[in-house]
Amino acid sequence: MITYKSKILILLLPIITCFSVSGQETEVKYLSGTGTDDTVVWDFMVTEGRNSGEWTSIPVPSNWEQFGFGIYNYGHAEDKDRGKEEGFYKYEFTVPAHWKDKHIEIVFEGSMTDTEVKINGRSAGPVHQGAFYRFKHDISDLLKYDDTNLLEVRVAKHSENESVNKAERHADFWVFGGIFRPVYLQAKPVQHIERVAIDAEANGSFNAEVYFEGVKAGTKVLAQVMDLENNSIGEAFSAEIKKGSEKVRLQSQLENIETWNPEDPNLYNVKFELISKGKAIHEMTERFGFRTVELRERDGIYVNGTKIKFKGVNRHTFWPTTGRASSKQRSIEDVKLIKDMNMNAVRMSHYPPDTHFLDVADSLGLFVLDELAGWHDAYDTEIGSNLVKAMVTRDVNHPSIVFWDNGNEGGHNTDLDTLFQKYDIQNRRTVHPWQSFNGMANQHYRPYNYGVGTFWNGHKVVFPTEFLHGMYDGGAGAGLNDFWEMIWDKPRAAGGFIWVFADEGVKRTDNGKIDTYNGSAADGILGPFHEKEGSYFAIKEIWSPVQFQDVDISAHFDKTLKVENRYFYTNLNELSFSWKLAEMPAPDEDSEGNAITGSAASPDVEPGHIGELKLDLPDDWHQYDVLYVTATDNNGQELYTTNWPISLPEDVVEQLKEKDRAGNVTMTETEDRFIINANEIEYQIGKNDGLLKKVENSNGEIPFNNGPHLSAGKVIFKSLKTKRDGETISLISSFEEESRMKEFTWTFYPSGWAKLEIFYKPEEYDVDFDYMGVDFSYPEELVKGVKWLGNGPYRVWKNRMQGVELGVHQKDYNNTITGVSPLVYPEFKGYHANLYWARIQSEEQSFLVATSTEDVFLRLYTPEYPQDVYEERTSPAFPDQDISFMQAIPPIGSKTNQPERLGPSGRKNIFFDYGTFDDWRIRSKQMTLFFNFSADQ
Repeated sequence: MITYKSKILILLLPIITCFSVSGQETEVKYLSGTGTDDTVVWDFMVTEGRNSGEWTSIPVPSNWEQFGFGIYNYGHAEDKDRGKEEGFYKYEFTVPAHWKDKHIEIVFEGSMTDTEVKINGRSAGPVHQGAFYRFKHDISDLLKYDDTNLLEVRVAKHSENESVNKAERHADFWVFGGIFRPVYLQAKPVQHIERVAIDAEANGSFNAEVYFEGVKAGTKVLAQVMDLENNSIGEAFSAEIKKGSEKVRLQSQLENIETWNPEDPNLYNVKFELISKGKAIHEMTERFGFRTVELRERDGIYVNGTKIKFKGVNRHTFWPTTGRASSKQRSIEDVKLIKDMNMNAVRMSHYPPDTHFLDVADSLGLFVLDELAGWHDAYDTEIGSNLVKAMVTRDVNHPSIVFWDNGNEGGHNTDLDTLFQKYDIQNRRTVHPWQSFNGMANQHYRPYNYGVGTFWNGHKVVFPTEFLHGMYDGGAGAGLNDFWEMIWDKPRAAGGFIWVFADEGVKRTDNGKIDTYNGSAADGILGPFHEKEGSYFAIKEIWSPVQFQDVDISAHFDKTLKVENRYFYTNLNELSFSWKLAEMPAPDEDSEGNAITGSAASPDVEPGHIGELKLDLPDDWHQYDVLYVTATDNNGQELYTTNWPISLPEDVVEQLKEKDRAGNVTMTETEDRFIINANEIEYQIGKNDGLLKKVENSNGEIPFNNGPHLSAGKVIFKSLKTKRDGETISLISSFEEESRMKEFTWTFYPSGWAKLEIFYKPEEYDVDFDYMGVDFSYPEELVKGVKWLGNGPYRVWKNRMQGVELGVHQKDYNNTITGVSPLVYPEFKGYHANLYWARIQSEEQSFLVATSTEDVFLRLYTPEYPQDVYEERTSPAFPDQDISFMQAIPPIGSKTNQPERLGPSGRKNIFFDYGTFDDWRIRSKQMTLFFNFSADQ
C-alpha cells in the first residue's frame, strides 16, 4: 500500500537525466534548474528599470524583478507604469556525441511573455507568445555535438500581441518578467512517440491515443499498465500504425482496478513502446488514474458515479521572494495546506500551473480546474488556439483535472470552446467562470439568497468558481458555514471555490517590503508566507468530513456522540478517533493542567449517513473541564479536533473565588464618589452614574475605568443606593424607564474581588444593531498581552464562530491588519468567544476579569483596517471604548458583499421582544462579571 508519507517521498525524488543503455527512452538534459530550489546561473541583461543596460547574471528559472532587475508592476497599473522591459539571456552548453542521430528539442515550460530563441546565432523557431504554456523547438540541425553551444533568449515582458497583454497582464495580479519555469533538452529517436492522451474510466476501460513522428507504417505500439510498484496489471495490448496516420488508438479492459478520487488517489503507470521489426525503438511512460467525470444536467457533478460537493479554493502560483517561479517542494506544501483545510478541490487561477503541481494533486488527491489565462479579456483566436492545444496536450493525462476553464470573468473567446474537447480524449467539459454556460451556473459572488428560480434557487447545476472573497478578515471563512449548509442541502449545488489561497504579497527587492498593491492582493486565507489566518481554521472545521451533532455535555451525557459522515467515498471505520479529558489551569498556573487520553472504536458509517461514536470515558469524566475528540484520516492526518465544555463559567468562577480572603470591606464618601476599600484595594464609584472611576492597590493606580458603559442604546441614570450584606457592600444603580440599561450592581468582597451584575433589556421591536454589551477604558499603550480561558486563539465574528478551541490561550499585543504587513497572527484586537476569565497583561499592573455568564465575548480594542473602497464591508463596527464584555457582536463582509448578503449569520443582531411584564427582569439580558485587581496579579 502506498501511504500518504510515501507518496510525498516519491514526489520529492529528484528529477534525473535518463540515459538508457538501449537508447529507447527519451533522454533529458536540463539547461536551467528544475525549480526555485535548484537553479542554474545564466548571463543576463535587462533593457529598462533597475540594473539595466549591463550584462550580469541571473538564476534560471526566476522572475527578474526578484533579483533586482527591471520594473515592478501590478496588472491594474496604468499604461504609463507598466513594465515593458526586455530580458536577454545567454547560456553555453554541450550535448553528448551520441545525440547526433536523434531528434533534439529545446523545451520551455514558461516565460513571461514573448520569447525568441536562438541556438548558435540561428533562430530556433517563431517567437512564442503566451507566458504560462509549454513550447518547444526542434533544434537537431542547429547543434554542435560534443562541442560548446550557445543559447540566446530574448524575453519581452510586454507582448507584441495586444490580446496576450489583455489576457495576461491587464489583470488583478502581479506581472513578472523572465524565464520562470524550467528549460531543458530532450533527445528522442528519429522514430518516436510525440505525446500520449489517456482516457481511463472507473469501470476499468482504458483508451489511449498515441501520437508519433517519423514512424514507418507497420510499426506497432505496445502498451502495458502497471501499478506504482511496477507490477503488471492485465496483459499487454497493442495496435499497428497505418500509413499516413499521425496517431494510433489503443484499447483494453482491465479488471479489479482501484479508482482515483481525492480521498483515495490511486495511480497507475502505463508504458508505451514503439516496436519495429521486433525491436523497441522508443518508449514512454505516463502516470494516470482510473476515474470517470460526468455532469448530469439539472442534477449534479458525479465522479466515479458518486455525486460530489466541491470544497475548493483558487490558487495562484506565487511566493513572495520568487514571484511566479516555483518548485515541486512548494507544490507539495501548498497541496498539503489545501488538504489540511479539508478541501478536495483547487482552481488554477488564472493560468495553467507548473506540471509538478498537477503531479502532486494527482498523487495526494485534489480535484483540479485547469484554466486558460484571460482575466477579463481573452486571447485572440489565432494565439488562443495555439495555447489551448499547448495546455490540454500537456495536462490531458492528469486524473485530478475534471474541467477546463476557458478564461475568467469575461475573458472567454467562444471560438476556442470546442478546441478543449478536440485535444482531450476524455471530453471533459469546458467552464466559463462567472457565466452560466455548458449546463452549469458558474457566476461569482452571488449572495446567499440570490434570485427566484435562478442560481441557488434554479435548475442548473450551481458551481461558482469564486463564491467567497477573503479580503481582509472577511469572506473565506466568514459566511462559509451558512453557504455550505445551504450547498450541502441543495441537490443541484455542486460546491464552489473560495477566493483565494494566499495573499500575493511580493517581497520587493527595491525596498525590502511586502507589497500587496495597496491591499488589492491581500485576499488570501493564508498570508504571503503562508501565515495561517483565522479563516484557515474556520474552513478546516466547517469542511471537515466528520461532523458532530451540536450538543451540550451535561450530567445526562451517556458518552455517545452523533456523528455525520460527509465524505464521498470513505467509511468512518477507515478513520481513527481519540479523545482527551482536560483540566484547565488557573490564571496563576503555568502548567497545562491534568489530562487523560484514550481512543474510540471507529463507527461503521457510510458516506452521507449519521452514526454514533461511543467514548470509553472514565466514570469521573465530569470532574474535568473540557472534552476533546480528534478525527484522523487513514493517512494519519488530523481532520479536526472538536471540543465540548464540561465545566461552565459559573463553575470556574466558584473555583477562583475559593481563594477569597477574610477581611473587612469599608466605604466612605466624597461629594461625587463612593470609595470602597477591601484587602488593600480601593475602588471609586461615581455617585451620578454608578461607573467605576478609579481602582488602586498597594502598587498604585490601575487605569481601568469608565464602565460599565452600555455599548449601544439609550442610558438615563436614575439613582444609586448602597447595601451592606454581612461582609459585602453593594452599590445598585437604577435607570429611567425608557433606558435600555435597567440596573447594574457592584458588590465588593473582603478579598478585594468585585462583582458586577448587569441587567439591560431589549426594547420592543428592537432589531438590527451591531453589538451589545458593556465597555471599559484602559490605555492601549499599556497592554502587553492577554492570557485567557475561552475559545481561541483567533478572534471571531458573528458569521465566523468556527475554528477556535476552548482552552487557555496566550497572545501578545500586536496591531496587525489582516493581510497587511507587518503580519503577526493571531491578531490581538477583536472579539473573542466563550470567555471564562482573562488576565490583561500590562506594562504596569496586570489584572484579572472573569464571568459566570455563558457565551460572553471578550472584546480587545478596535482593529485598524486597510484603507480602500471596500472598507465599509470589511470593517465591522466596534464600541467606542477599549475593553468590552459583549453578548452580541457584528459579522464581517467581504470585498464583494455586505455581511447580510453572506447568509443568516451575517445579519445584524436582534433582541426582539414585546408584551407587558410587571418585572423587567423577566425580559432582561443579564451578565455577571468579576474583577481582581490585587497587587499579586
